[in-house]
Amino acid sequence: MSLATYAWFLPAAGLCAGAVLGFAARANHFCTMSGLERYWYAGDGRGLRTWMLAALVALVATQALQATGHVETAGSFYVRSDFAWVGAVAGGIAFGFGMALVGTCGFGALVRLGGGSLRSLIVLIVLGLSAMSAQKGVIAQARVALSDDFAIDLSDIGGQSLGAIASHFAGADLTLAVTALVAFAMLAWIFSSADYRNRHGSIATGATVGLVIAFGWWATSRAAAQSFEIVQIEAGSFVVPVSDTILQFVTFTGVLPDYGVGLVVGVVLGAAGCALWKRDVRWEACDDARELGRHLAGGLLMGVGGVFAMGCTIGQGVTAVSALAISAPVVLASIFLGARMGLSYLIEGSPLGAFRSASAPAE
Repeated sequence: MSLATYAWFLPAAGLCAGAVLGFAARANHFCTMSGLERYWYAGDGRGLRTWMLAALVALVATQALQATGHVETAGSFYVRSDFAWVGAVAGGIAFGFGMALVGTCGFGALVRLGGGSLRSLIVLIVLGLSAMSAQKGVIAQARVALSDDFAIDLSDIGGQSLGAIASHFAGADLTLAVTALVAFAMLAWIFSSADYRNRHGSIATGATVGLVIAFGWWATSRAAAQSFEIVQIEAGSFVVPVSDTILQFVTFTGVLPDYGVGLVVGVVLGAAGCALWKRDVRWEACDDARELGRHLAGGLLMGVGGVFAMGCTIGQGVTAVSALAISAPVVLASIFLGARMGLSYLIEGSPLGAFRSASAPAE
């Protein structure tokens, strides 16, 4: 009997993968929001390059596994679903704005929680509950009317995969060619910085995150192929899995935790292990009501926005990129815009400051 057929294979695989992610992120300060902020305001692109390197490694590893028959991303919702462009844009902006209010994304909040941040615990509770509402509750009714009803059906041209779309119009399988083109463009920008080429710790962190995402595709694809139950093919996202984790803790439905739940718990445990190892555990709480309000608002925006956009900085920024989903660049651009607006609001008092001419100096 294959290991993938055991009932606890997926949560155990997610737990192990999450522990690696949490430890690596805590040890090397992997944070998309921090990377964006430093790039825009200090001209330091190390964090942003590390995040893009994670997406690059995930892309190459995932497509290599798919080409050899070990992974099937076509069954994931990133590729299979219709392209809800309204949700991608509006949800991405909302998520980015909330990320700026909090100072990190859902994944970063889990990493901070592992180090003792009670502020992050509040953010995650609000994020999880609001994501639940946007997915299945009251807000879901608005999501269907405002976003899902305007989704574009791309099934006739291969779904949302850029490789499948190119192959459809060319009449030949161009998936590997598209992968190589995208990977080369990313690689050229990442290592265009001489300084970054010597940042071995950052490079190792990006590679680790990317390989963990590819592992998630492999684990869920293998379970889906061998299990008699319906298995969601996924690799890494931190919006809906946070709400699923909350549900697992507060109620028993007879359904075992899935890969995403294991991943969420694993990230916290991995980050906690790193914090203990580095003697870096610090119990932190909100200083006043104003800070608490900002974190509540940020968690709400990330939860709702993440469901509308069908992903976060990891879900769309790394996982969807590895599947060549066309939603990834749209959501990412929207998240970056929302984050810039949020930072302008915090620094200048108005989100409109994001539209003034300002550019980060090239590293």
